[in-house]
Amino acid sequence: MTDKQPQLQDIAADLPKPERRWTRTLLWIAGPALVLGIGGWLYVTSGRYASTDNAYVQADHVTIAPQIGGRVVEVDVHENQAVRKDDVLFRIDPEPLEIAYARMQAQVDSVKSQLDAARSDYRSAQADLRSSAADLKYKAQQFERMKELRGRGLIAQQALDNAANDLASARAKQDSSSAAVSKAQNMLGGVPETPDEKLAGYKLALAQLAQAKLDLDHATVRAPMDGVVGKMSLQPGDFLGTGQAAMPLIANTLWVDANFKETDLTHVAVGQPATIEVDTYPGKKWKAQVASISPASGAEFSVLPAQNATGNWVKIVQRIPVRLEIEEPNHDGMILRAGMSTNVDIDTGKQNSLLGRWQVSAEPVARVVQAP
Repeated sequence: MTDKQPQLQDIAADLPKPERRWTRTLLWIAGPALVLGIGGWLYVTSGRYASTDNAYVQADHVTIAPQIGGRVVEVDVHENQAVRKDDVLFRIDPEPLEIAYARMQAQVDSVKSQLDAARSDYRSAQADLRSSAADLKYKAQQFERMKELRGRGLIAQQALDNAANDLASARAKQDSSSAAVSKAQNMLGGVPETPDEKLAGYKLALAQLAQAKLDLDHATVRAPMDGVVGKMSLQPGDFLGTGQAAMPLIANTLWVDANFKETDLTHVAVGQPATIEVDTYPGKKWKAQVASISPASGAEFSVLPAQNATGNWVKIVQRIPVRLEIEEPNHDGMILRAGMSTNVDIDTGKQNSLLGRWQVSAEPVARVVQAP
């Protein structure tokens, strides 16, 4: 009995205490529950966001080119300079254009003088026409009297011939006066009282004068929008032709073009919020919003789109461009520039749950209705 008692005490000491047993049980329950909770959370949130790193900052840009040709006499900007709308970029030699403008001004004055002269000619032609009409009437009466006297034998045949000749001359003079009146009327648009501004010749001269004035104004090339001047090498003395590229101008309005896989756009819609992270500024995020979704994939806009109906075919997931509007492009001293690479996350608001999947499956299927 004495020897067995110490042995039982040793065995009892080796047995686990109740507290340790409960701790192990708790760990066996809490561990899998934590794993399931994390997995469930990842499952729920994994379908909510559409992400891609095939996204780049974009901006409107124009190529500045003169609308008239000439020698550059002044360059007012330099490369990478910020400009405002209507700021002067460069100037073209205005002297030839000023001469052309002065010539057209003189042309307008000349046309006006010609129209005034045409009105005077019209009034003179009208007076000549009235005079010739009266003379024709007199010569006709004279010819009738001579004809009657000749029939009685009271005058010689020569007197009758002279009267006939005078009558023909009077008719010719009247025709000439009538033609002069018609010519003057045509120069005055058919109505002598028509104002100069409504006559074709005067309007043509005014249009040429306006064109000369416009060309003179185009000698000073201004910025069409707010932006930054890109790479340029324009110097005073260079000769530029009409429409020849002088410098690029990048607008200050920025957005992001994100090229999502077509399989990622199931729940993406216009107006959804998004976040943008630019490779240049790691860890810094910009807020954005889905502005629009392209009506076709990028391949459809290529010069030679794929012809999947011919030859061997391999299915490739297509990319659909999505435009994102940035709420605050430049803040905290960090400036976004066109061409920067970004990472985009769009919050679609769709939870990846069984209830969400059931709701999606219950939505009506879109159908294409053929037009009658």
